[in-house]
Amino acid sequence: MFARLLFLCGLLLASTSAVAVTVYKSTDANGVVSYSDRPSKGAKEFVFQDRMVEHLERQVYLDIKKQKGGDVVFVRNDLYAPVEIALAFISLSNVRGAPAKAIRRVLPARSKTRMAMLTPIAAGQPLQYSPQFQYSLGNPVGVAQSYRYPLPWRGGPFRLSQGAEGQYSHFGPKNRYAMDIAMPVGTPIIAARAGVVVKVENSQSGRGTDPSGNFVRVLHNDGTMGVYLHLKQGSVSVREGQQVTVGSPLALSGNTGNSSGPHLHFVVQRNTGQGLVSIPYQFNQPLGALPNFALGKQ
Repeated sequence: MFARLLFLCGLLLASTSAVAVTVYKSTDANGVVSYSDRPSKGAKEFVFQDRMVEHLERQVYLDIKKQKGGDVVFVRNDLYAPVEIALAFISLSNVRGAPAKAIRRVLPARSKTRMAMLTPIAAGQPLQYSPQFQYSLGNPVGVAQSYRYPLPWRGGPFRLSQGAEGQYSHFGPKNRYAMDIAMPVGTPIIAARAGVVVKVENSQSGRGTDPSGNFVRVLHNDGTMGVYLHLKQGSVSVREGQQVTVGSPLALSGNTGNSSGPHLHFVVQRNTGQGLVSIPYQFNQPLGALPNFALGKQ
């Protein structure tokens, strides 16, 4: 079974698609499963995409309080990490106190911050306005410290199935420098750097509703974040707000989300100004790359 995974990963690496790769899976009369980038009779088509999505709208949001004489606008950040926000008010009618320019600020973790007090120009008449609210996880101020990451798993040896700037899915800003390591489901995943757990997902089975599958995000002391994706359902053993050290158990590897097969997707990210991007990193020991089976190299 693991050999078949290696074969599939080789096919994915051989693809020249910048968005997705189509792989055809077929089973012969003896039950032997084969993968190919070319269709054949009876083969089933699989289109794999690897996108990273986190839903934070219930943890970072506007909190507007009606008070006598107007509206007080707060931003709540319930995350265990700072967030950068931008808030503007448009379509104004009968409104005093709305700033002329967008408010841009970095809010601390676990905070509620007052942004504006809006009052009517004509007393007794309703306020009319539309808030435009954007936020990004992390603080863009600061410099990433030099750090070589120990391998974030126990067991192996395992091999790299897709590296930085891989054409299959490591081409967007959030994943350009990610690494995929092929490994059996159930491999222990451990923290590669100390920090605080910011966000976890633990309930997805199979492809699930979130392309990232189950994951753990850890904020480091220099503002960077390590993200461990495609984890096994129900295996995440840490909670949001928990401090972890190097080697702390996080979860078990899996095959959830838009995963091309059992593997760990590990990426380091930071906010560079209203957006997370992946940044280059190195492990403290070398990883071998998988042979490209699609080209007949072994």
